[in-house]
Amino acid sequence: MLTAIVGTNWGDEGKGRMVDLLGCDYDIIVRYQGGNNAGHTVINERGEFVLNLLPSGILRHNTVNVLGTGMIIDIAHLWGEIEKLSAAGIEITPKNLKISEKACICMPYHVALDGLEEDRLGKSAQGSTRRGIAPAYADKYLRKSVRIGDLLDFGTLPGKLEPIVSRVNVTMKGYGAAPVEIADTLAWLEDYGTKLAPFIANCEDYLNDAIKSGKNVMFEAQLGTLRDIDFGIYPYTTSSTALAAFAPIGAGVPGARLDNVIGIMKAYSSSVGGGPFTVEMSGTEAEELRAAGGEYGAATGRPRRVGAFDAVASRFGAKMQGADAIALTKLDVLYYLDKIPVCTAYDIGGERITDFPVGDKLEAATPVYEYLPGFGVSSIDELTSCRKFSELPENAQKYVLFIEKQVGVPIKYVSIGAEREQIIVR
Repeated sequence: MLTAIVGTNWGDEGKGRMVDLLGCDYDIIVRYQGGNNAGHTVINERGEFVLNLLPSGILRHNTVNVLGTGMIIDIAHLWGEIEKLSAAGIEITPKNLKISEKACICMPYHVALDGLEEDRLGKSAQGSTRRGIAPAYADKYLRKSVRIGDLLDFGTLPGKLEPIVSRVNVTMKGYGAAPVEIADTLAWLEDYGTKLAPFIANCEDYLNDAIKSGKNVMFEAQLGTLRDIDFGIYPYTTSSTALAAFAPIGAGVPGARLDNVIGIMKAYSSSVGGGPFTVEMSGTEAEELRAAGGEYGAATGRPRRVGAFDAVASRFGAKMQGADAIALTKLDVLYYLDKIPVCTAYDIGGERITDFPVGDKLEAATPVYEYLPGFGVSSIDELTSCRKFSELPENAQKYVLFIEKQVGVPIKYVSIGAEREQIIVR
């Protein structure tokens, strides 16, 4: 069984939670794109963990975790993540963590360039996490990257690095920044490369052999459809392909075919970063929803923008992902509302549309809401204690069914809390 777990919206939908929940049925879990510019928060019996690079399966005893070739890996951040989890009692060895030798490294100068460009843009900044992801992907496609496999032979690194750094310094000069020193960069690579060398592997052969032998593999995405470089709200996107269709390629098994795709979406909307966000709330309404949902970025700590469920965006997101089933997360967060807005269409210049637009049309869109009755509960416990769909308050059931009809994909999972057992399977 080959399954992709993907976000259908702006990211932060709860993918890590679902990977942790379903991971017990899979032998291998693969991250196939992105870097440490987003985070997955997982809460289980072992504690609360924020994972930026490591697959969420690292928290399970019998799962092998792979960082695929489509990723951009900050090796200092990765080692810090390994150390932090190890200190919390999570065993991480070359047996349960493998890093593709073909993945590109996010270098310190990529981080510096990311910040310099956001500073240059000023009020026009695109909301980057300043983690170096865009410059690192740009260098990948310029063929000016250091790859993970290069860490296995430090003797050849200086010759590879010199033309790369000389080009970087042309850009640094344009920003008025200090030049990058090759010696410092080499020392950084050798320090973390030595530590990570035992984990570096030919992941293509490993995964192909595993699939041929009938192993179950889960592909874990970062961010969501609306941050995808091609189909998202460009240019306010990430720099990689966040779609399920890219999972086999980014993992290192381009000939593989997915068996199913589970799209993750929240029972309301949230977004970190810039760009159009049609359903965005403001003032007290936004503060209440943000507080109820704990909406702060796992990677950055930034307050997330929040809003009502956006059926237009979610329907588009699920379609682009090819989702077979939906996991609806954080239904419990809406417990306090007397009436619940759902955006079922956009208004653009007086025209009502239900297809997700792009560019200037999206910028001009305003939400058209339908209001559903609140769940009629006095406390959140009346939701979080439910274990069957039939146990949910009637209006909560109606809300889920309304969302399902709007999106056009079956909602198989309903999350009503952060714990592993607080999930309803329909």
